[in-house]
Amino acid sequence: MNIAIAADHGGYDLKEALKQHFADLDLLDLGTFNAESVDYPDIAQKMVNALKAKMVDLGILICGTGVGISIAANRIKGIRAALIYNNEVARLAKEHNNANILVFGGRTMAVDDVAKYIETFLHSSYEGGRHQRRLDKLDAME
Repeated sequence: MNIAIAADHGGYDLKEALKQHFADLDLLDLGTFNAESVDYPDIAQKMVNALKAKMVDLGILICGTGVGISIAANRIKGIRAALIYNNEVARLAKEHNNANILVFGGRTMAVDDVAKYIETFLHSSYEGGRHQRRLDKLDAME
């Protein structure tokens, strides 16, 4: 699985820590590359472009709280960005929602917790069935 990671300035430190923690995954870093202020919609757009171009299968986005960057990513049809805040949500984001972007808050979440949530997501499987009907309805929305 090809995975990209990106953050605005509020998520920069968490992004860098996750790159170290998951060094074996060879994460594609889409920026930002320092802690200077950037706009989260621009970072979300880079991630969405990578997913839409099939450069990656999964994205990890980080801003200060995770809220702004998830709103930005979810404006694009076909994107299912899930703000993950515990293991159950990580599991269900995969099993029920087949999320293609995991979102975290760099100022609100601890590195060790986020790493566990990512592991949970990666070891979960999409269930399909009734959940696919719902995802099809999402894709049909404007």
